Amino acid sequence: MLPAAFSARVFAEENLVIAGPKVPDIKPTRLAEHVFCIVSPWGFPSAENQGMMSNVTFVNTEKGVIIIDSGASRQIGEMALRQIRQLTQAPVVAVINTHYHGDHWNENPDVPLYAHEKTISAIKTGQGEFWRNLMERSTDNATIGTAVTPPTLALGHGDVLDFGDTKIKVHFYGTAHTPSDISLEIVGHNIVHVGDVAMDNRIAFMDDGSFRGTFKYYDALEAAVPGALWIPAHGHPGKQVLAHNRELFEGIYQSAQKAVEQMGGQELAKSLALEDPRVKKYAPVTKGFDENIGKYTSLAYLEAESASF
Repeated sequence: MLPAAFSARVFAEENLVIAGPKVPDIKPTRLAEHVFCIVSPWGFPSAENQGMMSNVTFVNTEKGVIIIDSGASRQIGEMALRQIRQLTQAPVVAVINTHYHGDHWNENPDVPLYAHEKTISAIKTGQGEFWRNLMERSTDNATIGTAVTPPTLALGHGDVLDFGDTKIKVHFYGTAHTPSDISLEIVGHNIVHVGDVAMDNRIAFMDDGSFRGTFKYYDALEAAVPGALWIPAHGHPGKQVLAHNRELFEGIYQSAQKAVEQMGGQELAKSLALEDPRVKKYAPVTKGFDENIGKYTSLAYLEAESASF
């Protein structure tokens, strides 16, 4: 039996199709003449936010609209499309997924879907259904009606998608947040969408990732597109997003390295991190810090320990 709070239903001619309620509109922020970002509220998926906790970015080109990370559900995609239609009637000609975590993609039927080949494989082989089910449970079925539609068009480092007056260049530098994060440069605008490789005032989920890989990724991105405006999938775009993330992550990881050198274990890694001036600087403004710092120092310790052998 569905929760009482969930009552929206859509009737098809032959079948009853149950769908979650509409997601409230969020006005896009203009980042450049044709580049917009629907900045999501902070949070983890819940009944209150209906799974809307990841930014949706779109670019209006002469060939149509390109969407980067379309959100966790059909309902979020429909909300994004309503915002797009306030600005243009051009068709959506491409959706690009930065990685396989399910707060970033939804079904997107009948649209060319792009992603890294490892993202495509992950969604096809379990991550798709895992995230669809997780979102339904976490949101009290607010995302129900969303189907898993994996991307089919693979992207790799250096690929360029040409949309006439706009080109999107793909950057991939190995494991960072996941093994298949791509960043997307909007050529000529000095704007790069970094997905979850970096976040604004939030620590990226690192269970599938690497601190050392993240530092390497930042080095490569900053060298490739110096002085860029970085669009994170969580939080507000800004030119300091990578620098702030690097400082916090270095505080956590270097504390873990010290704990490994002293053979002090994960508890020492956490205590050292909490005393590190870089971590102390960002702790008050990093959402979810208190709830998650133990997990992140443990992951950093395990990675530092492995790297020490």
